[in-house]
Amino acid sequence: MKKVVAFAAGVLLLAVTVAPVLAHHSFAMYDQTTTKTMTGKLTRYVPGANHAQLLFVVVDNDGSVVMKDGKPLQWGVETGSAAAMSRLGVSPDTFPEGTFFTVRLYPLRDGRNFGALAGMLVACGTAMPKGGCTLETGKRLIGEGFNAQ
Repeated sequence: MKKVVAFAAGVLLLAVTVAPVLAHHSFAMYDQTTTKTMTGKLTRYVPGANHAQLLFVVVDNDGSVVMKDGKPLQWGVETGSAAAMSRLGVSPDTFPEGTFFTVRLYPLRDGRNFGALAGMLVACGTAMPKGGCTLETGKRLIGEGFNAQ
């Protein structure tokens, strides 16, 4: 009986430690040969253990929402873990809904409006600066060397 319990405990321990590794996905779904840089207004920050997500509507340099087919153009970007992002100054408290930001991302290969962070995130607060959200008008939170993988 002790052997059965020990075996079951071992299997459970293995499942708990290996499952998160297997659940972490490949970045092959992103086209890492091209990047898009866009400015948006945050609609939702989704923290996650492996990756957080910033969901936003795309805006122009005046802060007006870009429309497509009569609807606001929505995008999302996958970042590093919520813990890693927090260390860089990005959390639900410091990056609230309505924050204007500029991000560079690797887009999905299938054309959906989503991507993976490609090393730049600039925050500009809840009011669009004159001339848009740029390195000069905002605060760089994430630099070129950041890797969301």
